[in-house]
Amino acid sequence: MENTENLSMPLLAEGDQPRYKLLNKGYSVLSDSELVSLLITSGSRTETAVTLSKRIMASVHNNLNELSKLTVNDFKKFRGMGEAKALSIIAAIELGRRRKNSLACKRERITTSKDAYELFKPLLMDLPHEEFWVAFLNRSNYVLKKEMISRGGVSGTVVDCKILFKSAVESLASSVILCHNHPSGNTKASDQDIQITKKLKEAGKLLEIPVIDHIIIGEGGYFSFADDWKLEC
Repeated sequence: MENTENLSMPLLAEGDQPRYKLLNKGYSVLSDSELVSLLITSGSRTETAVTLSKRIMASVHNNLNELSKLTVNDFKKFRGMGEAKALSIIAAIELGRRRKNSLACKRERITTSKDAYELFKPLLMDLPHEEFWVAFLNRSNYVLKKEMISRGGVSGTVVDCKILFKSAVESLASSVILCHNHPSGNTKASDQDIQITKKLKEAGKLLEIPVIDHIIIGEGGYFSFADDWKLEC
């Protein structure tokens, strides 16, 4: 494949210009039609992807909101547009819509053990088996994500330290909060709970990703290691 890195734009074929601009100048310099041309990748025998994209955008008066209303059949009316190309545009528009919705969602911030309990309660309350979950937090204690680490039986579940902190590192977490449930309804920490908490806290210290609490959810309430100074590890 020909290397276009050092070619000036006038020497590039029209279809290559959006890729060149994106790689060398960033996406912000591309027009809407040029971005669409990158999605459909190719035009027809008589026109490039850029020209085809310009026709599509002109049909909706260069309005992205109107473009989002087009169906697969609408796109297929343009010569050179097949189902796969139409679906690429529709999928990109849907991703943009979902991103906007996800940004609008307010992140939960954990400042107390009750906050942590309320975060996990809908996930673990009244389960007939035991599950172990972790919340990964940023430096301001906002939740980056929640993840189930293991699922067990009525009397317990196995927690793999390597899996837990691998996820923490990948999430760029600054700290973690542990949580599991007791199907029996009892919120008292068992000897095993105490030992696993100590083990995970030590691992967190080594990786500089501290375990700031471990919540045990039972029937109608919870236990917090951080709140109970006698068991705080």
